[in-house]
Amino acid sequence: MHHHGYLWTGPKQRFDDEALRRPPHPDPPPPDSRPELIQRHRDVHAAFPVVDLPPLETAYWLIKPSKLVRATWEDPEEATHWLRAQLTAYASRFDSATDRGTTRLTALIGSATERLTTGADLSHGFYLERPTFLSLALVSCSPNRTRPELPCPLKRA
Repeated sequence: MHHHGYLWTGPKQRFDDEALRRPPHPDPPPPDSRPELIQRHRDVHAAFPVVDLPPLETAYWLIKPSKLVRATWEDPEEATHWLRAQLTAYASRFDSATDRGTTRLTALIGSATERLTTGADLSHGFYLERPTFLSLALVSCSPNRTRPELPCPLKRA
C-alpha cells in the first residue's frame, strides 16, 4: 500500500458545486425526463472524473487525473510530514483562530500516521481568507480500504 497527497485551493463558491464533487448516478434519467435533467447528468458524468474539485468521498480522488497527485509515499510517516508541511504553510491564512491554534494542528498531525497505517484516508478542509477554501487529502492506494476497486492513478498514467 502507498499514499497519495492531494491539495486544492479555490473559491468557496466553486467548492460548493456538489454535483461536480459526487459521482453521477450510474443510471441516466429516463428518456422522458426533462431535457435539462438529462443534460445535467451528461455534464456531470463527463466532468466528475476530470474536474479538479475535491470529491465528497475522499477515495474518489483516485479516479481523478494523475497530474492532481501532489506526491506519493510508501511510508505513512512521510505522508504525515507532507501534511504537516502543508498545514504549517497555510495555517497563518486559516480564517478560524481555532484552526490556526497549535493544539488543533498538533491533533490533526498526531493522528495521521496511525490512520494511514490502517489504510484509512484523511481529508481536511479549511476556510482561508474569504471566500477561499483549502482541501488537503491523503488517500491510501493499492488497494483503497473503502473503494478497493479504484485503480491507482499513477498506474493509469
